[in-house]
Amino acid sequence: MNIILFDQMPADQAISRTDERGRHIISVLRAVPGDQVLMGLIDGPSGMATITGITDQLIHIEWDPKTPARPLYPLELVVAQVRPICMKRVLREAVSLGVSRIHVCGADTAERSYGQSHLWTKGEYRKFLIHGAQQAVSTRIPECIVYRNVNQLTFEAGTTRLMLDNIDPVIDLMHAQISEQTASAVLAVGPERGWSDRERAYFEGQGFVRVGLGSRVLRTETACSVGLGITLGRMGCLS
Repeated sequence: MNIILFDQMPADQAISRTDERGRHIISVLRAVPGDQVLMGLIDGPSGMATITGITDQLIHIEWDPKTPARPLYPLELVVAQVRPICMKRVLREAVSLGVSRIHVCGADTAERSYGQSHLWTKGEYRKFLIHGAQQAVSTRIPECIVYRNVNQLTFEAGTTRLMLDNIDPVIDLMHAQISEQTASAVLAVGPERGWSDRERAYFEGQGFVRVGLGSRVLRTETACSVGLGITLGRMGCLS
């Protein structure tokens, strides 16, 4: 954790030592009274907290976060369902890169069971969104929406729409029409076996341009990180 995040201010400015964040402070940071630790409120301000005391049960802090949350980048990710262990990496890395919204959808070539895992049915996915924000020293958590299939996807007018396609791309992502003048964009990444012809036709009908990342077939999580990084860079978000 490069920043420790809370949904709300810890009650009485005390953190339980059995809480994941408390364990991190003690075991990883090895903090002692007088040390300072960067903390933040999810979608809220952040700031350094001073450790004022440590007991057998609690870590006492003095904390008044005042640094405003930084905005997310105007780039959304559409990603098809993949194995939960892979999806955890996708979510964490997408949030770390600063996307403003994540759309997760079932796909014709993906196993239906992926969408029925505890990651989604028990809300475990949120933990990995938080992990990504903590890695990036950000308090912002993007909205994450789950769909049965691509037909449920909708986007605002004027958004630049790109679909990674390793079958028949129209243009390389490096040469697609995106620049620092692009106000907002969405990048769609398919499952391990790729989008079906039906899905590819649907995306094209919605104004998506088929773009490529070269001749090599990448894992979905790799394609997400590479594709998002290139798009953000060309939009001027990483400068």
